[in-house]
Amino acid sequence: MPPAAEACAAAVRAGAPGEARRQRQLLQAGLQPPVGLEPVLQAAEALLACAAPEAALAVLARISPAPGEERRRWLLMQWQAAQAGLHHDRAAQALQALAGEELASLETLLLPLDGSGQAAGPPGRRPAIDLLADHLESLGQTRRAAVVLLSSRQPGAATAARWGRAAQLAGSLPQQERDAIVERALELAAVSEAWGLVAELLDQQLAAGVTDPTTARALERRLRLGARIDDVYGEWLQRRRQAAAGPAADQRLQLLDGQLRSPRATGGHAAPSTAPPSPSLSPAP
Repeated sequence: MPPAAEACAAAVRAGAPGEARRQRQLLQAGLQPPVGLEPVLQAAEALLACAAPEAALAVLARISPAPGEERRRWLLMQWQAAQAGLHHDRAAQALQALAGEELASLETLLLPLDGSGQAAGPPGRRPAIDLLADHLESLGQTRRAAVVLLSSRQPGAATAARWGRAAQLAGSLPQQERDAIVERALELAAVSEAWGLVAELLDQQLAAGVTDPTTARALERRLRLGARIDDVYGEWLQRRRQAAAGPAADQRLQLLDGQLRSPRATGGHAAPSTAPPSPSLSPAP
């Protein structure tokens, strides 16, 4: 890192805005035209470490590399600067440019969450596909965010969670189509034995409040799942939401209520228990 960048980062940490501003000016003044990719990327990285994402974006705008590895590196740095500056539109544009026609390629691209370079430890990372959906949702472009999430193709719980989120975002779709998306997500989650996610997806279906066979089937599966994975609160909550509960349901509610009130008693939801059998998503015959 250039001396000016180190001095600027130190000034930011020390809470000296005047010195930090002076060092930023030195960093930008050091870029004399013509400038190449490496000096621009180094200056942008230094400015991010200096908590100056706007200046980093301005530096990056001085060049526009041709398609290839250089442009990929430039777009990644542009995303970092836009992310740090909360420019969701520019961040989304950078990720979409990185993906090209293959949105699914963003599943394997892990990006740092902290674009400022000020984190004390290593920054966390998230798949670019989820970050792109976040940016689009922040811009109010929920339908486009849903399309991005539905492009997820990796088998497993991550794709199931993305499809479930897509169904929530695609509010303009007919209910039948949203239910079909959630059903596919449920299949993926069940294959991965991600039973907590299965419960969340079923709760999502029930939260829509639509009275139809799909909702009835979701309620039945949710109650059976709650009983088998020892999700006492989830089962209790859904039974409370039933419009018409018969005597048997009332008795089950009383039992669940007692378990919630005495969590460490025998049979309570916090008492030690053996591992439950793998639940089935199919409704009882």
